[in-house]
Parts: sequence; structure tokens; C-alpha cells
Amino acid sequence: MRVAVNCFRCRNFYVTWEPKHPRGCKAYGFKTRELPSAVVQRSSGMECMKFEPKKRE
Repeated sequence: MRVAVNCFRCRNFYVTWEPKHPRGCKAYGFKTRELPSAVVQRSSGMECMKFEPKKRE
């Protein structure tokens, strides 16, 4: 079983200042109320293909 993509660990995830759309994805270029990976999975039926782990220092 595969673990779902965690947007909080992706370098493409960002937090916006918009109360109605507080989360965004730079790779796909959209903002949403939910986690972007959930929107991608629901709309395409596939897990996010643009996940890139954040670089840790």
C-alpha cells in the first residue's frame, strides 16, 4: 500500500494570504481550500506526479 503524498513536505506547496484559498501548489499553479494533493487525486484519479521533497538543512 502506498502512502498518500504529504503536501507539507513538498517544495511546491505554499501558504497564501487568501482566507478562501489558503493553500497552493506552484507546480500545478492553483490555490485551494484543501490540500493540493487531494484536489489532484480527486480530479485526475492519480496521486500527485509533481511531488518534490523539500531540501533539509
